[in-house]
Amino acid sequence: MKYYYSLNDYFRQKYKTRVQKITLSLPFTCPHGRCSYCYDGSKPPYNDIFLPLKTQIENGISYGKKRYGNDTKFIAYFQSYSNTNKPFDELKKYYDEVLNYSEIVGISIGTRTDCIDDEKLMLIDSYIDKNIDVWIELGLQSANENTLNRINRGHTVLQFVEMFGKVKKTRIKTVIHIIIGLPGEDKHDFHKTAKLVSTLHPFGVKIHPLYIVDKTPLAMEYKERPFKLLNLEEYIDNLTDVIEILPPDIVIMRFTAEAPQDMLIAPEYCSIKYKNKINELLIKEFGRRESWQGSRK
Repeated sequence: MKYYYSLNDYFRQKYKTRVQKITLSLPFTCPHGRCSYCYDGSKPPYNDIFLPLKTQIENGISYGKKRYGNDTKFIAYFQSYSNTNKPFDELKKYYDEVLNYSEIVGISIGTRTDCIDDEKLMLIDSYIDKNIDVWIELGLQSANENTLNRINRGHTVLQFVEMFGKVKKTRIKTVIHIIIGLPGEDKHDFHKTAKLVSTLHPFGVKIHPLYIVDKTPLAMEYKERPFKLLNLEEYIDNLTDVIEILPPDIVIMRFTAEAPQDMLIAPEYCSIKYKNKINELLIKEFGRRESWQGSRK
């Protein structure tokens, strides 16, 4: 039984072959500074923002084909910081680069609600005419205003909803990021966030457990005034709840997070060695409950 609609399910249905993301890191910034949990703009530790974009793409394609086969296709994922936080012409130059590779079937742009305007939306939407998938990934993280203030998100829930509505009026697929386990939150907050996402009904959602990375404002807060973090059992319980709330046609793009081992303070399960374990535990919990994505009304 399929308990949830995964990104691999979507790729198999649409492309009939393996599709991998190439994570691209460029010298972008965030307009509001940084969120309290953020280290280095969520850039993967092996990425180099000063490596030319062309080189990053070609390295990603080469690695993917060697590992998964020559038929592998790719999504170009502009991941680190806010990837619309540049002038129009500069953004166009970056985005246009992906069109030079026939193996690339999509572009995914991670950004924030406070650095997108109508002109940039029109630019991003235009790439759909190039016959590629186009996604915008927006961080909501929580539907609790107090939490957004505490973690320095730099926007309100209403501002997020308004920008989501603008994107939804285009042809662009929208992905929402949420975090389970933010400081001071409990099951009520996690359900509230899931219900908001359910109402907005994006194309996809990325669910992350909260983890504490050294050299971040949140790490300083945690060291000075420790707050409760979800253990693995609690995370699986709440993750299952959230997915049960989400409609079954929303793509669950991820529900784990991995921090560099040498910088991870806690919890231990936010490391690469737990990635498969969390999936196994999630499936086991769905089976125990006899539930599935969208089963909770």
